[in-house]
Amino acid sequence: MVSVLGMASSLAIAALPRPIPDGAVKATAGFSQPGVVRVKDLALRLSPGAQIRDTHNRIVLPSHIRGNHTVRMLLDSNGEVHRVWILTPEEAALPEPKR
Repeated sequence: MVSVLGMASSLAIAALPRPIPDGAVKATAGFSQPGVVRVKDLALRLSPGAQIRDTHNRIVLPSHIRGNHTVRMLLDSNGEVHRVWILTPEEAALPEPKR
């Protein structure tokens, strides 16, 4: 009985949308060299405390990400990429929140 309740609560949590701030901009980001995110023709540096979250909301190291991904991201006050959420196909299909 307890394991069924535990499984039901974890399924309910998995169904909740991720808490991505409304100010996070949607973009296609390329990860090819450490410490740099390419957006359109811009090379943006990662901030010293940058966090990148994968589609399962786990924090991943920038060196473990390659290729182009649809993301939502926040910049810090220096214009460096501070937070990145790699979007699932379902999240990518959603419109950006109104600011």
